[in-house]
Amino acid sequence: MTFYDFGETIDNDTRFVIFGIPWDYLTSLKAANSAIAPQKIREITSNLALTTEMGVEIPKLKVVDIGNVSIEPTNVNKSLEEIKNFISLIFRQKKDVVPIMIGGDHFCTFPVVKALVDSFENKNEFGVLIFDAHLDLYKEWDKRLYSHATISHRLYELTFINKYNILIVGTRDIDIPELDFAKKEDMVHFNAYLLHDFGIDKFTDNIIDFFENSHIKQIYISIDIDVLDPSIAPGTGYAIPGGFSYRELWKILRKLAKNFDVIAFDLVEVCPNLDLLNNVTSNLAAKLIIELISFIHNKHKNDDYAK
Repeated sequence: MTFYDFGETIDNDTRFVIFGIPWDYLTSLKAANSAIAPQKIREITSNLALTTEMGVEIPKLKVVDIGNVSIEPTNVNKSLEEIKNFISLIFRQKKDVVPIMIGGDHFCTFPVVKALVDSFENKNEFGVLIFDAHLDLYKEWDKRLYSHATISHRLYELTFINKYNILIVGTRDIDIPELDFAKKEDMVHFNAYLLHDFGIDKFTDNIIDFFENSHIKQIYISIDIDVLDPSIAPGTGYAIPGGFSYRELWKILRKLAKNFDVIAFDLVEVCPNLDLLNNVTSNLAAKLIIELISFIHNKHKNDDYAK
């Protein structure tokens, strides 16, 4: 089945393209099984209402779900190449679409961002916003360069990424080598507790200011589900207390979509096998995806949704 029973073929009217990457070989916690998340999240939508919280009728959104990337889990290089080719295929069919990736572990983000930006002529206005409980800035993990614990480090090594256009938000479980690297490179991250110290509006404005000060207009948003508090999103590999509420993240995304061109986004690290019996984490993931789609859809409408 597809996400919200959307069609499976890109056409001239398509604006959003959903796809899954069922790959968790590069996770550091083998008990986790985020590879099954794309299909589980799709299944959840069959039981959800067909309007968003702000009244957007979901079937009227120009969304397609083109299925999953073909992955050979233990063949990392081949899988990375498959993801690259999949992204290229999307843009060969239609250039002005917003790709939406459902993972999979967080390393799935790396090849998507790389393939996406490789297609840009002007990379100067592009930034990456990561919502995550962790920095994921290890240089290596278990002697491997490719891991969900090294995703931010690998992104930072890309020629078009620097301390002015990548921001990690919601952190609260940071190891010493990661913190040392962030300090050495003067990388900015916003710890989760700052939301409660500053309040949601100032916290969100600080995110906006970070990118606007660097003249960033287009952003890629990556949502690791563990940015949310495990009391509401327990189905993930590393459930760290002190995370955001659903409403807090919802409000942040809502305002970001009004202020920037969200050119693509992803949601990763949902582990249905670690979830409660009512699938609350997969439910949350599905809601966040469709709500963010509606925010992007509504960007140019004259309403008060970004207040």
